[in-house]
Amino acid sequence: MADPETLLHSIFGFPGFRPGQAEIVEAVLAGRNTLAIMPTGGGKSLCFQLPALCRKGVTVVISPLIALMRDQVRALRAAGVEAGALTSGNTDEETEEVFQALDDGRMKLLYMAPERLAGTGTMAMLRRINTTLIAVDEAHCVSQWGHDFRPDYLRIGELRRALNVPLAAFTATADAETRAEIVTRLFDGQAPATFLRGFDRPNIHLAFAVKDEPRRQILDFAAARRGQSGIVYCGTRAKTETLSQALREAGMAAMHYHGGMDAEARRLAETRFQQEDGLIVVATVAFGMGIDKPDIRWVAHADLPKSIEAYYQEIGRAGRDGAPAETLTLYGPEDIRLRRSQIDEGLAPPERKAADHARLNALLGLAEAVACRRQMLLGYFGEVSAPCGACDLCDTPPDTFDATEAVRKALSAMLRTGENFGAGHLIDILTGTATDKVRQRNHDQLPTFGVGRDLTKPVWQAIFRQMMGRDLVRPDAERHGALRMTEAARPILRGEATIQLRRDTVQARTKPLVKTLVAEEDAPLLSALKAKRRALAEAARVPAYVVFPDRTLIEMAERRPETLDQMAGITGVGAKKLESYGAAFLAVITGAMPEPMHPTRRRLAGRDEGAIFDRLQAVQLELSRGPEGADKPLSCTLTTLRKIAEQRPATLEALEAVQGMGPLKAERFGTAFLAVLTEG
Repeated sequence: MADPETLLHSIFGFPGFRPGQAEIVEAVLAGRNTLAIMPTGGGKSLCFQLPALCRKGVTVVISPLIALMRDQVRALRAAGVEAGALTSGNTDEETEEVFQALDDGRMKLLYMAPERLAGTGTMAMLRRINTTLIAVDEAHCVSQWGHDFRPDYLRIGELRRALNVPLAAFTATADAETRAEIVTRLFDGQAPATFLRGFDRPNIHLAFAVKDEPRRQILDFAAARRGQSGIVYCGTRAKTETLSQALREAGMAAMHYHGGMDAEARRLAETRFQQEDGLIVVATVAFGMGIDKPDIRWVAHADLPKSIEAYYQEIGRAGRDGAPAETLTLYGPEDIRLRRSQIDEGLAPPERKAADHARLNALLGLAEAVACRRQMLLGYFGEVSAPCGACDLCDTPPDTFDATEAVRKALSAMLRTGENFGAGHLIDILTGTATDKVRQRNHDQLPTFGVGRDLTKPVWQAIFRQMMGRDLVRPDAERHGALRMTEAARPILRGEATIQLRRDTVQARTKPLVKTLVAEEDAPLLSALKAKRRALAEAARVPAYVVFPDRTLIEMAERRPETLDQMAGITGVGAKKLESYGAAFLAVITGAMPEPMHPTRRRLAGRDEGAIFDRLQAVQLELSRGPEGADKPLSCTLTTLRKIAEQRPATLEALEAVQGMGPLKAERFGTAFLAVLTEG
């Protein structure tokens, strides 16, 4: 069985496992049922791809979206791994190619959507190709508590039982309820080996802002990051089209994406986003799990997501390469009313509605936070952390005030008007504004009329928004959005609890700063490396990151390798990538093409064995005609020298036994070769 750590370096070009990966790979490789919850960008895919390459038979990967499967298959093939996908988006030729590779026994990883499990011939096919492992990507889709429930995922448990093979399930966002349902649905309630590897994405900067001319806010945020790939998530299809048009009119490369587009248009959008540097996609959440582009530098939400899980999944599209990434989430009272009404007007049973309100509360609490957002976000998933120093509230601590008295006045106005009105009318009462509506209902005679004159209407709007965010009041769908008090507000109303709120959170319009990827002196080289990557990607008609992700180019720019051996030490440069692209990128860095390297020597690039090989070759050349230069010429093949460098025999007998040596060559070169090996 191949060693996974060796394959990690030789195929994928990584110097070692990320935290948590090795244990998961070991469990999957051992054939244990496995559930792994890892942050997006934490290297989930490698945790089933590496075992698949080490195990006999075929690993079947159940994945939710065609674009995601295409991305992973393309990246695997670029690294020299035989992989394929059976999807509804395949051409006949692509499908035939996949089946041929399966019949030949060449394919190690087969991707398919859960919907394909319903096909009549699928089970027989999976048995015929010797399926020995099932991997489930985005496993939260099996849970009705999750944010992307897919009924076809329910068939996976039946598939595991029918094939009687181990199953490894992976997801980035699963709270306790979702994890429990994954275990029930996929593992029949039998606890798998479970790895909870943390949810923190420290490279992603978190920020929220109250809507204040939201189109301008999005345009300013995108303009400050011009030339960087980004996603803007919108709540409606129509908004994706109007906002993408506004971005284009502002001189930025942007396009829209939503579920109402035909399949070919969506596929074109996905292809453009993957292949073009600096393109912005304005999309509904239909543009989500299918995106595996590692160098998305920012994600903005023009509207509030529906839950904290959805929020974390969506911002997780940014910065998958580990480089700095930024987010901005806009929200306002209308978002809160919309999300509450969607839950209340839905057909879910009461316990599900209560759970959905709780999930929304967690997100609103994050939006209205008064301290480090990352602490609150990780706390929701059960993790404890110190203040992060990498969110807007750590950057600029919020200005808070004791809002207990103001909140009690607002609650009193609600109760005295029978909880039949929205925030606008209640603010008129509190500020003593005698509108026709106020006078017609005699609300100008209430004891609460004018008791809030000390605060302006914008401040009261911020207070009501934060009261909704803290779930002290909720819009009632049956009474056209009128606010009603929740149980959480009663201790404040009775004087048993106090509350701190933020002062009006509509910030002054300032140009946001943008984090740079490299030091100023390395920026020109990084630009040149990106240009070379773009040219190679366009020539091969693949996304740029399939050549190399941003993270690899950044390391090249910072370390500036001068030889192919040094290039092989760059993260992400495996053997196949070194062969395909190493010389071209070295030429950009050094200004000249490197000396050609024999394929046998290239297999040792970046390893200690490479230097030993070079010394063995030099010694052989020196002794080819014997110590005195008068003997019959004698030499070893490069393959034999590679075997000696790798095996490092310690005695003349062991050296003589190496394939290609024999007694004559051992006599000529043995002592000198052993001296090289001893030096190491």
